Formats: sequence, C-alpha cells, structure tokens
Amino acid sequence: MLLPCLNEAETIVVCIEKAKQSLLDLKLSGEILVADNGSTDGSQALALLHGARVIDVTQRGYGAALRAGILSAKSDYIVMGDADDSYALDDLGRFIGALDKGSELVMGNRFLGGISPGAMPFLHQYLGNPVLSWLARLLFKIQIGDFHCGLRAFRTASIRSLNLKSNGMEFASEMVVKASLNGLSITEVPTTLQPDGRTRAPHLRTWRDGWRHLIFLLSASPRWLFLYPGVVLASFGLIGGFLTGRGPINIAGWQLDINSYLIFIGLTLVGIQTIFFGILARIFSLNFGILPSTKSVTKFEKIFTLERGILLGLSTLFVSFISAFVLFGHWNGSNLIGLDRDAALRISGLIVLSSSVGIQTLFASFFASILQTK
Repeated sequence: MLLPCLNEAETIVVCIEKAKQSLLDLKLSGEILVADNGSTDGSQALALLHGARVIDVTQRGYGAALRAGILSAKSDYIVMGDADDSYALDDLGRFIGALDKGSELVMGNRFLGGISPGAMPFLHQYLGNPVLSWLARLLFKIQIGDFHCGLRAFRTASIRSLNLKSNGMEFASEMVVKASLNGLSITEVPTTLQPDGRTRAPHLRTWRDGWRHLIFLLSASPRWLFLYPGVVLASFGLIGGFLTGRGPINIAGWQLDINSYLIFIGLTLVGIQTIFFGILARIFSLNFGILPSTKSVTKFEKIFTLERGILLGLSTLFVSFISAFVLFGHWNGSNLIGLDRDAALRISGLIVLSSSVGIQTLFASFFASILQTK
C-alpha cells in the first residue's frame, strides 16, 4: 500500500490500520509505504509507530511523492490511495482480484461505488471530473468513467516502465494516459468515497489543478491540440480562397470579395503552420520518451527525410519566385495600364501563400531532423 503524505497526522494512522486490515483479510503479505513530502506535523513518526515504512521525498508535489514511492516499492503489486481517510482502504479485494486476473492498472470508480454527501465538492462531482474524464475518453479512447480517482492498483513493473514525469496532481492523468498509449490492460472497479477526516483544507486546488490536468491531456495529444485544428483552419481557408479567388461571391446575403479572399489566405497559412506544430510536437514527444510510437508515426518517419523536406520546400519556393518574376515583369512591361487591382491582389495572394508554405516546409524539415536526432 502506497500513501503519499504531507501533514496528515490526523488521518495517517487510520489509513495505515485500514490498509493492514485489507492485507489480513486478503491473506496477503506486504508493506505500508508512506512517501512523505516534507510533513511538519509528526506524520512520519506516527507512520513508523504503526508499522509503516517511511521514505522522505524532498521534491514537492503529489506526483513526485508517488513516483518516489513506486520506485522504492518492493512488491509486485502496488495499491495507491490518499492518506486523508476518504477512500475505502480496508476494501481492496476488487483491485487485487483484477490484478490477479491479468490487469496491469486497476482504476477505482467513485461514481459507480458511491460518493457520500459532502465527500466531493459540487464542482468536482458535476463538472471537473465528468468533463475531464469525457475529454480523456475522446482524446485517448480510454473507457474509464472516473479518470482521476486516487485509489488505484497496478503491477509495479508495468507502471515503472512508463517513465512517468509529472510532479503535480496531473500525475494521475499521466499514469492512465501513458498506460493506455503503451497498451497496458486497464480495468475499472467500483469504490466508495467518504468525507475525509481532516480539519484543515485539502491540498487539491480546484481551478489550478484542474487546469494542469487539462493542459496535460491536450499536451499529450498533439493530434487534437495542433493537427486537427490545423487541418480545419487550412481546409476552411483553402475552400474560402478557392470560392473567392474567381471573384466576388454572395453567400446568404453576405458579399465576399477581395478582403475575404486575403483573410482566407491568412487562415490557410495559420492552418498549415499549426499542422507543422502538430508534426513537430509528435516527433519531440516520441524521441524524448513522452509518448510511445504508433504505426502512423513509424510510417511517417520512414517516408519523411530531411532531404525530401528540403526538396519539397525549395521546389515550392522556386515555383513561387518564378511566378512572381513573370508576373512582376508583365506588370512592369504594361506600365500598369489596364491592370485589374483585385485580380492582381488575388494572384499576389497565391504567390505569398505558396512561398510562405515553401519556407515553412524548409525550416520545419530542418527542425524535425534535429528532433529526430537521438
């Protein structure tokens, strides 16, 4: 049993005793490991007095304490839970049973097991947890109903292999996301939540920690953060540019002309740049061990080479410069007599778009090559 601890003198003893009772009921041998994060209220002495092993974790943060505890654990299985007496640490049979059946990560679901009145703040219960859990299911296809339950069990070797990095509360999200992306078997079992036994305020900060969870979920999915929005922007810009590139059009009473055309050109540029961000972010996350490889990423890396990127970028630039040279030569030869200003702007917009894409492709290729260097 792993318990992160920061000034939990009021509840640490009851949590240890409940965990010990679970070990007895399940006829298991094991230890109660307290990862202390700098308590100043005597929590360490109380834990030692009641038979727990205590490790001191100097780096502050929920995630930092749990990472140190996971590395220090000596058992094949770890059950982790908060030391505030809100979780049913004396009822762990479902968690251990799921591990025995082959699961590598077993998540508790408080919404299935029951949340006692006052155990979870209203915003957490009806907004924060449901929305973040829904977002995680959307981004990562993880069929977990309670993504941030603090009571969970896992195979020690499996979770150590994930190379978890987060120091804060977002550690809970990182564990599940990386477990899913690395193909670990994840199961969910009901558990209960009751009001914690402390008289002080909890460490969790609703908006700050919720924001950190959200940022982690988005950062761990470059497709949704960059690639898909970029595709939408670029597609919208290209379609709009195509429609207005031939001249003024009327849509539902709205007159779209040269000004709209230039806006669509800008949207296309922003969209393409955002797509490049997505590609570069995915390469970075792969080569720095943040996210695992996938079939699509492996296929892209085989197709993409620095030389091909340079060739594509330079070819686009060459065509753009030749087009500009011919166009400007024509304008100069005609002394701008009879020049259609709007038509000239539309052609210039295409040249700016193609040359900008060429430059983006060229430098993005160099950057991707740098990121791919082991």
